[in-house]
Amino acid sequence: MTAPTLATATSDIVETAIAAGSFTTLVAAVTAAGLVDTLKGTGPFTVFAPSDDAFAKLPAGTVEELVKPENKDQLVAILTYHVVPGAVLSKDIAGKTLNVTTVNGADVAVDATNGVMVGGATVVTADIATTNGVIHVIDTVIMPPAKQ
Repeated sequence: MTAPTLATATSDIVETAIAAGSFTTLVAAVTAAGLVDTLKGTGPFTVFAPSDDAFAKLPAGTVEELVKPENKDQLVAILTYHVVPGAVLSKDIAGKTLNVTTVNGADVAVDATNGVMVGGATVVTADIATTNGVIHVIDTVIMPPAKQ
């Protein structure tokens, strides 16, 4: 069986993340941030998706604090830092080092010269096709730079 391409994928980003079973924290955070409809939208989007193991690396209590309604703006800022407009496949950036502008508005460094690193996180699974973009699984939650 071959992996689905963007043209043959049958699930959107959110449905794909739910079905994978390894993004329960991400799905809960996206829901708390009110971003489900956005990530089910037309896109295309590239999502650098932290796995549950990536969220587990955060200091104890961090996720619980971020999903509180009073911290929604901070949660949205973090989650949108993991999303880039357009569908970017690993073959499109292989061998390159670049800065890309996230939906958050801040740039994140991408280094695809030896594997793929995004903002200090390692892409552990690349090119998961969805109907509205692509998911790259990362091993660490990346944090946007502080606003000046």
